[in-house]
Amino acid sequence: MSTAFEHPTYNYKVVRQFSIMTVVWGIVGMALGVILAAQLVWPELNLGLPWTSFGRLRPLHTNAVIFAFGGSALFATSYYVVQRTCQVRLISDKLAAFTFWGYQAVILCAVATLPLGLTEVKEYAELEWPIDILLAVVWVSYAIVFLGTVKIRKTSHIYVANWFFAAFILTVAVLHIVNSAAIPVTATYSISLYSGAIDAMVQWWYGHNAVGFFLTAGFLGMMYYFVPKQAERPVYSYRLSIVHFWALIMVYMWAGPHHLHYTALPNWAQSLGMVMSIILLAPSWGGMINGMMTLSGAWHKLRTDPTLRFLVVALSFYGMSTFEGPMMAVKTVNALSHYTDWTIGHVHAGALGWVAMITIGSMYHLIPRLFGQSEMYSVKLVAVHFWLATIGTVLYIAAMWVNGILQGLMWRAINADGTLMYTFVETVEASGPGYIVRLIGGLFWVTGMLIMAVNVAMTVKGSAKSGAPLPQTA
Repeated sequence: MSTAFEHPTYNYKVVRQFSIMTVVWGIVGMALGVILAAQLVWPELNLGLPWTSFGRLRPLHTNAVIFAFGGSALFATSYYVVQRTCQVRLISDKLAAFTFWGYQAVILCAVATLPLGLTEVKEYAELEWPIDILLAVVWVSYAIVFLGTVKIRKTSHIYVANWFFAAFILTVAVLHIVNSAAIPVTATYSISLYSGAIDAMVQWWYGHNAVGFFLTAGFLGMMYYFVPKQAERPVYSYRLSIVHFWALIMVYMWAGPHHLHYTALPNWAQSLGMVMSIILLAPSWGGMINGMMTLSGAWHKLRTDPTLRFLVVALSFYGMSTFEGPMMAVKTVNALSHYTDWTIGHVHAGALGWVAMITIGSMYHLIPRLFGQSEMYSVKLVAVHFWLATIGTVLYIAAMWVNGILQGLMWRAINADGTLMYTFVETVEASGPGYIVRLIGGLFWVTGMLIMAVNVAMTVKGSAKSGAPLPQTA
């Protein structure tokens, strides 16, 4: 028999660890989001304490949902997929274990420092320099484990999901190291190596590519493995997937300046970011269509398979978000939308609709297999979770779209004599109902995650009760 068809003993221990922590950090991060949403409805909920104020908890929320929840999911799925598609065990069990414990240590450091206000004041890159160094070491170790495993593969080709995972890992390493470059002053305080408009440009080169590679390319790696697996259909077009990959990674890198329209950034750089953002629509929709068309001949499975529903609806939100993003990058649209809740709605259409739903669908496929079960403890609970997540996402983004357009129009409304028609406080008051709807949407999401935790716990318990050895572990 060819070595390509041999099934070595894989390292699923680290995959199980990251998968469980994905669920744990998902609950923590989204619960923080609900607390923040409630604070915008009832500001007194911060209890007058500095470490529970919106400004302190907000970066903790973003780090928890992006890096703790999303990052743990990316580690779990990439380690699983690379072993399955390369037909080899991870190149180093010890280094893989270090990435788990090291990454969880980084997250716990964030939990300890961000509420205390110890921050570099950079969006999605708030952690101070000692934690940045630890994260860089963990991330380089991750690259060694993943790329080393690809190098020793027993298959002749590299499956497309691994191309996306590899691009995300390498690019995020460069982004993190360059953007976090700082001059340490004390153990808890540092000054950015860059200044002024250059610092802003480097930050949003990092910030938007964190979206482009961490929150897009990495999760497209999930999509290209778990959608075909769950649908039991081959990828619709392997050629399109390769075109999608190269077009996406070559264009995304240049889109960051659209975060800095109407600022001190040179006009040509703003325009370049806008043009590249518009071009980005083509490869993004190519990938979305490829994922959707993979279900050709399998659409009937959606009636009975809520896991597949998560994956397909995630693709729908991916398509919607990647249309909305380029549209909002157009300067005339951006003049209305920027600094409003429309931006918050757009971010969460991608974060909840795309990232969280593709993650949850992948976890529902992965977790039973990791614990030697044929399916989750309760498929009905998966279906309940799906509807809670879908309704919660729609409530959230619709509320923020309405709020955002309302705010943008009120801010630019002027009287006949040229004075502003509304005060800023009036726009905040008008946004109140939208904040209540957003809070309800967030509560739907947290409820769904708690149901998922129960379902996962019962699945693991069922595995322990059966007494059967866990699959393919040393």
